[in-house]
Amino acid sequence: MNERDSEAVAAMLRNRGYSMVDVEADADVILINTCSVRDQAEQKAMGKVGHLGKLRRKKPELVLGVMGCMAQNRGYDLLDRLPDLDLIVGTQKFHQVPDHLDNIIGALQAQGPRPSTIVDLEEEAGSQNTIRAHENKERQVSAFVSIMQGCNMNCAFCLVPNTRGKERARSIEDIVEEVEELVSNGTREVTLLGQIVNSYGRREIPFVGGRSPFVQLLERVNDVKGLERIRFTSPHPRGFKQDLVEAYRDLPKLCEHAQLPLQSGSNTILRAMNRPYSRERFTEIIESLRAVVPHMYLSTDIIVGFPGETDEDFEQTRELFEKLRFDMAYIYKYSPRPRTAAEHLGDPISREVKEERNQILLNLLNENSLRRNQALVGTVEEVLVEGPARRGEGMFVGRTRGYRKVIFSGRERLVGELVPVQIEEATASRLMGSLVLQGVVE
Repeated sequence: MNERDSEAVAAMLRNRGYSMVDVEADADVILINTCSVRDQAEQKAMGKVGHLGKLRRKKPELVLGVMGCMAQNRGYDLLDRLPDLDLIVGTQKFHQVPDHLDNIIGALQAQGPRPSTIVDLEEEAGSQNTIRAHENKERQVSAFVSIMQGCNMNCAFCLVPNTRGKERARSIEDIVEEVEELVSNGTREVTLLGQIVNSYGRREIPFVGGRSPFVQLLERVNDVKGLERIRFTSPHPRGFKQDLVEAYRDLPKLCEHAQLPLQSGSNTILRAMNRPYSRERFTEIIESLRAVVPHMYLSTDIIVGFPGETDEDFEQTRELFEKLRFDMAYIYKYSPRPRTAAEHLGDPISREVKEERNQILLNLLNENSLRRNQALVGTVEEVLVEGPARRGEGMFVGRTRGYRKVIFSGRERLVGELVPVQIEEATASRLMGSLVLQGVVE
């Protein structure tokens, strides 16, 4: 979601006459879009801004700004630690960045005193409708589409409701129009984004025939001509009902990959986290997905070291993690966040214990991911070609419908195309193969 927000701001600035540069020292404006999910992310961002402050002291005309969740979370307090900031913009004000920059730059060009830092953090009605600008890339094969903002859940570990506000949905018509525009410019795959994406429109859009607003949206996007693939992230288990499970069966463009955050395999810890489901209910969802799509690819989020997590609690997480055979996972070591329900619990579990538990799950994940990838060796997979690989002359990279990365020898003209690739080698994180043309490996 941060990547999508950054892309939208960049597109707005390009439309205003700004251009991107590759080297920080050449920039007139540097904006840092930030995350507050973990303390480490905030500390990294502040360290980066502090370093850029040294650059600004050498280049007084440089405009330096912070956007996003850390800006929303810390607000005016950032000025105490980062006095070189010219602009602090919250999560509902991204679309105001071009005007703010024009005002700051205009004041600097007038050669008067440097203007005071602009801090723009207020809520704004309709802000969910403003993140729709896209970069004018030559080939944006895969694009993110923001369908909503905010979160109405109150997970004990999470700061997002404080930084992103309450749930606000865009209209189905507006989203479909954006997808159609992207497809007309060469996009072949879209990923629908929301803090809890399957909560989309539950207060604004009625259910129809037992289908939630989100499933109705998926159906409409599935009908867009020229679009090849649909993905979404991230849903919440509480809203993952049978209509969404059956969408994987019924909508041919919806890829067989689901990102479904578990967070913990212990019911005790799930209750402490204020996650309104049990390990048993989570297992039912996974089993129902595999019942309609046996080869479904599954990824998840896990937090280790939440306050109160005993060895027994972690063992329940480890056992369920192994049982459900996740193909991908984001495994985090808990860190306390301000203004969350768990803040008063402190951080009683040692760094060493968190690291040990983290490594145990990473090892299990590596084993299962490798096993799943090796099973594809010898098969032919449909791959959407994204572009040149980072390494290797003439090598290109793409993704399977199951979101597995594939490296193969190809040509520039294949970018944006769906091609058959015979898988020849596999690691835990990627597949390697050869392009198949008319039944002949080339």
